[in-house]
Amino acid sequence: MQEISQQLGTLFVSAVPTILLFIVLVIAYQLLIQGPLGATLKERRARTDGAVEDAQKAIAVAEVRAEEYAAKLRQARAEVYKVREQRVKQWSVERDAALDSARKAAGVKVNEAKAELEGEAEVARKSIRSSAAELANQVVRAVMPAIAGGTR
Repeated sequence: MQEISQQLGTLFVSAVPTILLFIVLVIAYQLLIQGPLGATLKERRARTDGAVEDAQKAIAVAEVRAEEYAAKLRQARAEVYKVREQRVKQWSVERDAALDSARKAAGVKVNEAKAELEGEAEVARKSIRSSAAELANQVVRAVMPAIAGGTR
């Protein structure tokens, strides 16, 4: 057992330089590699997170602008429809006015034509009345000589 402890003691003593070298390497790794690498990774992560945040902000701004544009477009369409509706109403009023004036003009022409026709009919009636007596006399003259004895 003493031999084992002596061998262990020798092993530990010979391992001390290796342990010290290992500790120096770990410290050098911490200072030379892990520290700068960690700082670089933190910076990269911060830049990436910043870029993601910037992208999210840009997306939010774009969505707000798109909503504003959509609202302006809806408003413009509403105005166009309103103007179109006003034009249609105006055209309807103008058409109705034109129809009314055409109806009135047609009514006036119809009344004038009726009056003219009535006048012509009255003239024709008077002419028939005045010529009826003469026609009756002519008929009587034409028929009477034949009835009176047929002498001529």
